[in-house]
Amino acid sequence: MPRIAPFETYPDRYERWFLKHKYAYKSELIAVKNQLPEGKFGIEIGVGSGRFAAPLGINLGVEPSHEMRMIAKKKKINLIDSIAEYLPFKNNLFDFVLMVTTICFLDDIEASFKEVFRILKENGSFIIGFIDRNSAIGRKYENYKESNVFYKVADFYSVEEVIDFLKKTNFRNFSFNQTILHPLSAIKEKEEIKKGYGEGSFVTIKAIK
Repeated sequence: MPRIAPFETYPDRYERWFLKHKYAYKSELIAVKNQLPEGKFGIEIGVGSGRFAAPLGINLGVEPSHEMRMIAKKKKINLIDSIAEYLPFKNNLFDFVLMVTTICFLDDIEASFKEVFRILKENGSFIIGFIDRNSAIGRKYENYKESNVFYKVADFYSVEEVIDFLKKTNFRNFSFNQTILHPLSAIKEKEEIKKGYGEGSFVTIKAIK
């Protein structure tokens, strides 16, 4: 079953995070944008309320939460009610697939990555944005997992674990960038985007089919 209960019950709390941490959000947005291929046909899986798809010009998304879809629809995103483990698209359709802070809510990450591989064109890009479990914020989220309505249903992953899943599902040619180099409460302007991983709490991986 998709882990949508917190998003159905607390959509306003979800949205408030982006307002409270607007510069962290803007930094994550830039980190993702830097990995997206320009002028290509793509989709976001786990589009949520459209906080990434809309400003990135992605007008197609998959989202299992009704409450999240209702918010995202106001941003003129075409939405499909489905899950990452079953994507209702034909093979070799998209130039890129995006997932941002979605992998921690997947029931079967390997099955989801296989589906992404299937719907991507040859040499298509899979871009993943997530909080590294081994980072400062990742460790904090793990420590307070049971007291947070969203994190308690999440499974956080390290960069190495995500790479292993990508390799198992036949992705190749990985590239990385990172941001959120300071505690969220200390971020008062857009953060630097750096290549690689191991310093920033928010990491993006681009992998090629």
